[in-house]
Amino acid sequence: MSIRSASGEDARILIAAFQGWSNAGDATTEAVAHLTEMLGNEVIHTISGEQYCDLQLNRPRVSRDEDGKRIISWPDTTLWGPVRRPEIEQLAGIAELAELEGLPVPAGAVEAVAADRVTRLDGTAVTDLFVLSGVEPTRDWSAFSEEIVDLVDVWDIDVVVFLGALFADAPHTRPIVTTLSSEDSALREALEAEKATYEGPAGVLTAVDLALNARDVPTVALWAQVPHYVHSAPSPKATLALLDKLEEILDIFVPRGDLLDQATDWENNINNIANVDEEMSRYITRLEEARDELHAADGAGDALALEFERFLGADQHLLKSDSSGVSPHTQTDADSDSNARSVADDRADEHAEDASDVEPPEEGQASQK
Repeated sequence: MSIRSASGEDARILIAAFQGWSNAGDATTEAVAHLTEMLGNEVIHTISGEQYCDLQLNRPRVSRDEDGKRIISWPDTTLWGPVRRPEIEQLAGIAELAELEGLPVPAGAVEAVAADRVTRLDGTAVTDLFVLSGVEPTRDWSAFSEEIVDLVDVWDIDVVVFLGALFADAPHTRPIVTTLSSEDSALREALEAEKATYEGPAGVLTAVDLALNARDVPTVALWAQVPHYVHSAPSPKATLALLDKLEEILDIFVPRGDLLDQATDWENNINNIANVDEEMSRYITRLEEARDELHAADGAGDALALEFERFLGADQHLLKSDSSGVSPHTQTDADSDSNARSVADDRADEHAEDASDVEPPEEGQASQK
């Protein structure tokens, strides 16, 4: 079953993700960036970040455009949507016809069919997927949420899918765990999703979710569990897990590009680090054993929810504590594994650049859920 089975084959769907608290390992923002490229969507609206973001925490970036002119990019929230261009469609039709007839493809038509694109399972183009990405605001969440609700109304969006990722006691050698939740009973039944039971500190995803639910817009939350001990590096394996689940719940095919190679390199590089670090290797082995036991008991989904609650509980404990400068994920457990976990974090931090070719998040960008 899929979202379309519950909402209709012509349902217009928005996929949303934000940099910050809900973007462990850059998994969600990398997923929506990949989707945007594969969909061929274009910018159709921008919510200015100046009103909602602390620019000292999320600094704008300066660069040069194609003409060599200096430009500044603000931490805006961008809506990407499908835009019909008849001239491109005509070129694509000409190219496909030429290929069928065994004739040379005319110049200019090659590009129209060469790029990988997201398609439905029958091979037809996807023209009803929108993508929203940006930086989690630092203020005025209610006003920000209302702006997104207005966009959903203007563009006739039927369902919104939120992407989230959190750091957890997850071994990098095992499949990334994902979970689905929804307040909509029809979507829960169609997707075999759960009704969220978490209560505690929340991110902007929750604020937007509640604002949409108040307007009777159905939503789905898709979360991925990211290994905490490589928290300084992006996690392409978690990005792939999100894309895999999106394919399943949207009945689409998403070309992976070089993400599969990136994920393989990421895992191999972490293996290489662990092979020369005995304490880190022992810690990962314990995580593997715990995960395998949970899978044997069909408890992976419950484990993710429990880890989420433990993570936030540790975060609250730190806020009330006099100690500072300690990352919340190193405080999650108070058992005998705590020392090994701290060592694993230290080893991973020392070699974070080896685990990924992608640079870590900028200073000021939250790196944890």
